[in-house]
Amino acid sequence: MHPAYSIIFFTTASGAGYGLLALLGLGVAAPGAILPEGRAFGLVSLGLAIGLVSAGLLSSAWHLGRPERALWAFTQWRSSWLSREAVAAASTYLPTAALAAGWVLLGRLDGWVALSGFLAATGALITVCMTAMIYASLRPIAQWHNRFTLPAYLVFSIMSGFVLLNALLWIFGVGSPWTFSLALLAILAGWLIKIAAWRSVDASAPPASANTATGLPGGTVRSLEWPHTEENYLLKEMGYRVARKHTRRLRGIVHLLAFALPSFLLALCLVLPAPAVLVASVLAAFSQLAGLLVERWLFFAEARHTVTLYYGY
Repeated sequence: MHPAYSIIFFTTASGAGYGLLALLGLGVAAPGAILPEGRAFGLVSLGLAIGLVSAGLLSSAWHLGRPERALWAFTQWRSSWLSREAVAAASTYLPTAALAAGWVLLGRLDGWVALSGFLAATGALITVCMTAMIYASLRPIAQWHNRFTLPAYLVFSIMSGFVLLNALLWIFGVGSPWTFSLALLAILAGWLIKIAAWRSVDASAPPASANTATGLPGGTVRSLEWPHTEENYLLKEMGYRVARKHTRRLRGIVHLLAFALPSFLLALCLVLPAPAVLVASVLAAFSQLAGLLVERWLFFAEARHTVTLYYGY
């Protein structure tokens, strides 16, 4: 399918933002509040999470053909994963605002603030799942309708959230070996699930072919001429194709930027002095976000809708 830049940015930015928000909320909700209690850390970390989420959601709304009708997305929650995502995203802002008020304005991490953190974390993870189901529920696209789409979205969100949280903790001088160790484990989990997803997509047979669509199992069914004399909306949005050589190169870039380089930098943190650990942690975060942008582009570019069979693809 055609990889729209607004959706690529949305899924990457909001995924990282919700992952960071979930970790912050759970850290506050944990007994004893395992995160720094300082208001400055709460302001910067929550500000980054909310900023990434909001920027992603605005980008998603801009992608709509009629952005001024975005409010209609909330009305079809009974049948639409997109509508459920919108409801979950809007609902998550409420406990997040309470968490921010208690942490930043009142300097509290207990009582109702801890409860708000738990609810914000729950809402963040539910929203990520709703986003994943928008794509996983589309049966005509085999690259999305499989068992890896939902867990990959969830793991990538937590993974990028861990890498961002690790960088923030070291920026404020409160990082420790467990922060980059957990981030490294999250990266390895994301790497494994991405490799498994790509292998599954490459090995799976197309869900339909021109033969099965026409009910003619024997021989090779092909179109004698195109249904249209010029490109139309279906071809533009559903018929996008990326060359296999470009796919291999881009997958290599994803392996390097999203997984290998951040893993190497975080592993170095185990032996580097404190100032170098800060630099390595920040570079790991930037590298991973760049790699995830490429991964999201491939996620859309490699998807093939069965409607393209009508055009001989």
